[in-house]
Amino acid sequence: MTPFALLRIAFKALLRNRMRTFLSVLGIVIGVAAVITMVAIGEGSKQSIKEQIGSLGANVVMIFSNNRSVSGVRTDGAAAVRLTESNIHALRKNSEYLVAFSPIVSSRSQAVAMGGNWPSTMTGVWPDYLQIRGYEIEDGIMFEGEMNMSKVCVIGKTVADNLFPGTDPIGQTIRFRNIPFKVIGTLKSKGTAGFGQDQDDIILAPFSAVQRRVLATTNVQSIYAAAIDDRSVMLAVEEAKTIMSEEHKLPPDNDSFRIQTQQEILEMVSSTANLLTVVLTAIAGISLLVGGIGIMNIMYVSVTERTREIGLRMAIGARGFDILMQFLFEAVLISLTGGFIGIVLGSCSSYAVKFFANWPVSITVTSIIISFSVCFATGVFFGWYPARKAARLDPIDALRYE
Repeated sequence: MTPFALLRIAFKALLRNRMRTFLSVLGIVIGVAAVITMVAIGEGSKQSIKEQIGSLGANVVMIFSNNRSVSGVRTDGAAAVRLTESNIHALRKNSEYLVAFSPIVSSRSQAVAMGGNWPSTMTGVWPDYLQIRGYEIEDGIMFEGEMNMSKVCVIGKTVADNLFPGTDPIGQTIRFRNIPFKVIGTLKSKGTAGFGQDQDDIILAPFSAVQRRVLATTNVQSIYAAAIDDRSVMLAVEEAKTIMSEEHKLPPDNDSFRIQTQQEILEMVSSTANLLTVVLTAIAGISLLVGGIGIMNIMYVSVTERTREIGLRMAIGARGFDILMQFLFEAVLISLTGGFIGIVLGSCSSYAVKFFANWPVSITVTSIIISFSVCFATGVFFGWYPARKAARLDPIDALRYE
């Protein structure tokens, strides 16, 4: 019997019991739609996290002093190294994989201007900081080396909107810890980064000005640098470890400082997102399993109801293989029909979640192919045993069946 003939017979048999067929298809539809929606939400979340963390600077290498505290008392010396500007000069001179450098000091306080105030963070940096973090000047200029002790600043959109609503901030003065800073530039908006951090709520000022005038210290809190490209990040980390160890005359495996990259943060967050996606998909997959069991149940009932039909077909020459394929085709047809409708419904549900709940979703071709493949496998797996039972019926007993 040809596949086309088997398909035609299966289609007619399913139409005889439309409500039963509809309920069987519905189980598969719900399962597939749930799986696709859950995977889309999981993939969308991972993609959103990658974009947000990437907006912090994809190739950033961050160096911190590994200061420790014992009973609330900060310990230095053997436990940690003090970062200095000379460390940056050594990195710039000897590094092959790092292309931009900036020391970092920061302080959080109220910024006051034009009678208004806003709690924000002033960060002391070198001009390379813009390249490292991917910021761009929208209006005005960036301070340069000759302004290293000048009381000038560049502000983000959030600060500008709250301190200078409806007014051009260029040339205005911000008082930070009662120290006046003249606004010479504004930054292009970058929006919210990972963990809800507002990247526009920032005030950048010359490093030495913040270090000495605001904080009254000679410390460098951290060092930011940028690797040449994504592939060079780990090489840059190893290189920075070697240079810093040599600078402080420490063994290569010391733990006096730590170096962190955005890729490490991304891997940590992505592993959590992957686990969440697996859990959500597994829960949704239970619906698909229930739908498969429903197909098996319906096929068992169908075999029982059509015992005389099976006997008659075998009596006029149908082989056991033909009977097996007939019922198997019915099971696969139910499963694939439900799978196709489920894919459409799952895609629509995913976009509905994105539109109404404003959640990030990402429907991948892989998830659709896998869902459709699972539907086919479900039809074969759960339809095989009832079809095999039908194929093994004795023609004489089948014809006598009432």
